[in-house]
Amino acid sequence: MGKLVVTTFVTLDGVYQAPGGPQEDTRDGFEQGGWSVPYGDEDFGRFVNGVFSRVGAFLLGRRTYDIFASYWPKMTDPADPVAGKLNALPKYVASAGLTDPGWAGTTVIRGDLAKEVTALKERTDGELQLHGSGALARSLFALDLVDTLHLLTFPVVLGAGRRLFPEGSMPSAFRHTGGEITAAGVSIQTYDFSGRPAYGSYELPGNA
Repeated sequence: MGKLVVTTFVTLDGVYQAPGGPQEDTRDGFEQGGWSVPYGDEDFGRFVNGVFSRVGAFLLGRRTYDIFASYWPKMTDPADPVAGKLNALPKYVASAGLTDPGWAGTTVIRGDLAKEVTALKERTDGELQLHGSGALARSLFALDLVDTLHLLTFPVVLGAGRRLFPEGSMPSAFRHTGGEITAAGVSIQTYDFSGRPAYGSYELPGNA
């Protein structure tokens, strides 16, 4: 059985919206798209290539799928570690409105998200990877379906934009399994889901 691995770029204030360009996602009047681009150094590229080397299939939200489908099919070098995998491997899109996807290898999933994604994990050889797709990622976290999170935190605060874990997110605990800091200052940390948070107190006994 494959595991579901989420790779997400966030700012220091938790924003995931439009890391890759000004027009990528302008919902809510967001005008600061492209904030991750100045930090794309060799360390960053090496990590991303490593992630793509372990993929068996992709799970994408509709918005991220549309962004990817407008770009990656034009990158035709099969030796490209990202384009080669995205173009050749199965892609699953969670969408109620997409009916005729033009990108080869795409399947639209509808209905019960927990049931569909659990079935995808069971039949995927290698990692079932979700890239970007913040709204879908939040739904999967809430369903306890995410096994591993690669959280890439960029040294920038935006003060606006959609956040990966907004108010009302499912309380969840994770176990840190590895990490690095790129030369440009991006903190790349990997966490495995470990259940619900534990709680304690720093109060001294008898001081209540």
